[in-house]
Amino acid sequence: MSKLAELATEGKVYGVDHSEASVGSTARTNARQIAAGRVDVRLASVFDLPFADDTFDLVTAVETHFWWPQLPSDIREVRRVLKPGGLLMIAAEIYKGAGTLLSRLAEEHSCRTGMTLLSADEHRQLLPDGGYSDVRVIERREKTWICALGRTPQPAADVALP
Repeated sequence: MSKLAELATEGKVYGVDHSEASVGSTARTNARQIAAGRVDVRLASVFDLPFADDTFDLVTAVETHFWWPQLPSDIREVRRVLKPGGLLMIAAEIYKGAGTLLSRLAEEHSCRTGMTLLSADEHRQLLPDGGYSDVRVIERREKTWICALGRTPQPAADVALP
């Protein structure tokens, strides 16, 4: 979070985790930025985000979305808190078809771990199904990395009728 706070010189960076231990660790690691009002970390789940509609310009999910309990509806919940034209960025090194030992093991044991691993094509479908537009999926197989990007729809411009 501190790296994001350094990049986002305007505004504030928020973090959400469902684990008290993770929230505590993040709060300790980011204590300086929290004290400065630049970072806020909360105990919550992605299926019920503690933010008003249209709050954020950008939401990132790095190495987390495969743990989300109800991925399709959780993606819609993230859309709710994004402003019109806001961007969702999902990045992961573990995904279906990545070809690495870790990804293959994660796929093999996903029924026991609760992970939902998606292929590049499934990432391409997830975001439009969740109401996102301008969807782009970047897969770097040589680096075993995938990034899915999607924007929330913007309201149509008012058109003056003759």
